[in-house]
Amino acid sequence: MNNENTTILVVDDDHDIVNAIAALLEREGYRIRKAYNGLEALDELIHNDVQLILIDIMMPKMDGLSAMMKIRTTRNIPIIVLSAKSEDSDKILGLSMGADDYITKPYNPMELTARVQANLRRYLSLGAADSVKKSSVIRIGGLVLDRDEKQVYADGEAVKLTATEYKITELLMENAGRIFSAEEIYSRIWNEDSYSVENTVMVHIRHIREKIEINPSDPRYLKVVWGIGYKIERQGNKK
Repeated sequence: MNNENTTILVVDDDHDIVNAIAALLEREGYRIRKAYNGLEALDELIHNDVQLILIDIMMPKMDGLSAMMKIRTTRNIPIIVLSAKSEDSDKILGLSMGADDYITKPYNPMELTARVQANLRRYLSLGAADSVKKSSVIRIGGLVLDRDEKQVYADGEAVKLTATEYKITELLMENAGRIFSAEEIYSRIWNEDSYSVENTVMVHIRHIREKIEINPSDPRYLKVVWGIGYKIERQGNKK
C-alpha cells in the first residue's frame, strides 16, 4: 500500500492533538487534512478525496457522532473515533453510530498507527488479493454479494454497508453454515489479536442484520448461535 496516495482527515477541536497526530502520520507517509469540528470535517470531505477519518466526539458546532451519521449516509470510508471517553457504553455507542474502530485518549502512538494501517488495508483491499481465486458473486437465497462491485444486495435492493460490515458479511457468506466466534471474526477482520471483543463484533453484527433482514428480530440469514458465535444460514444456492 502506497501511503503517499492515502489521505487521512484528522478532526479534533484541540489543535495540539490534531498537529501531533498529523506529524505522527505524516512520518508514515500519509497525506493529512485537518478539521476542528464536525462541520469542517463535512466540508473537507466535499472538497478532498479522503480514505480514512480520525475523529473526536466532543466538539463545538457539530460533534463527532452527528458528523459520523451524516458521513455514513453517503460514504463507507473507515472512521476511527479518538475519544477521552473510555467506558464500554461509549465505545458501543460510537460503533453503533458508524465507527469502524475506537481509540481511547491518551493514545499510544504505535497503536494508533497500527489501527490506521489495519483499517486502511481492510478498506482499500476488500479482499482484492484473493478475488482472482474466488467467484465474484456469492448468492444465498435473496442475499447477493458482488465482489467486483463491492456491493451487497438483499432481495434486489442495494444495501449500504461500511467497509467493516462488508468484510464481515463476505466472511460469513463465503463460509455459509459455519459458525464463527466473535474472537475469530475480530482477528480475521481487524487483523489483530482479540481480547474482550464481543461487544465490538456484536454491534457490527446487529447493524448488518438491520440492513439485510426483512425482519431483524426473526432473521432469515444472519443467525446467532448462543454461546458460540455467528453464521450465515445456508439457503441451498450458495455459488
